[in-house]
Amino acid sequence: MLFYEKLDAITEKNNSLVCVGLDTDPARIPAHLREEPDGVIAFNHGIIEATADLVQSYKLNLAFYEALGREGYDIVRKTLDAIPDDVVVIGDAKRGDIGNTSLMYAKAMFEDFGFDATTVAPYMGRDSVEPFLRHGEKGVFVLALTSNKGSRDFQYLEVDGAPLYTHVVRTVASWNENGNIGFVVGATHPSELADIRAAVGELPLLIPGLGAQGGDVAQSVRAGCTDAGARAVFNSSRGIIYAGDGPDFADMARSAARDLRAQINEHRPGA
Repeated sequence: MLFYEKLDAITEKNNSLVCVGLDTDPARIPAHLREEPDGVIAFNHGIIEATADLVQSYKLNLAFYEALGREGYDIVRKTLDAIPDDVVVIGDAKRGDIGNTSLMYAKAMFEDFGFDATTVAPYMGRDSVEPFLRHGEKGVFVLALTSNKGSRDFQYLEVDGAPLYTHVVRTVASWNENGNIGFVVGATHPSELADIRAAVGELPLLIPGLGAQGGDVAQSVRAGCTDAGARAVFNSSRGIIYAGDGPDFADMARSAARDLRAQINEHRPGA
């Protein structure tokens, strides 16, 4: 199944635009799991089992797993095995290098791990992104306007009378021959999010920054969705996975995911 088709299918099935960020820090999982040898796996499995029917996608930020060394890669694989096949899984790695190196990065993300989509940094130009785009059935979310404060250091620099991020969006969108490009746009920039949605039409947007980073749900949903109320991926990590820190952590995560889905759908066209 092509990436856009899979994204649309799970959005409709679960009536959800919620993406749960499985950015799991062993120091923050419930105390009763920290003493277990497979505590992170048990935590991730608990979150997935409690939320899989409420979400559109899961996003694994690989930094949290790479920091654990060899064990971390095993945890990624066992986490992916627990996610239902119809739910979209995003490998958040923000890769991007010279063509031959990106070829290997793309192979790792799509062929080895088997992620449905990944995040890519476009700073080095088309040849650094192209190896990911060749995997036509996989999604490629290209960084456009990120949710962190430092986004203003470069992404807003004026180039030919317009911010740099607008040139990134326009140029990268023209590379979408395989129909698998999306963009990362932070919920902390609602006005710019609306402009980017207008510029890219139906292309998917991965929208981090809700919850702990301060993005407003109502503004982000109105700005980020298509007219049909789709093709938006609203990521929340800490606000869901750390909603509880006791034995009932999974139940608390389910409640947080359900609440976020309801908040999004309240403002989502057609929900």
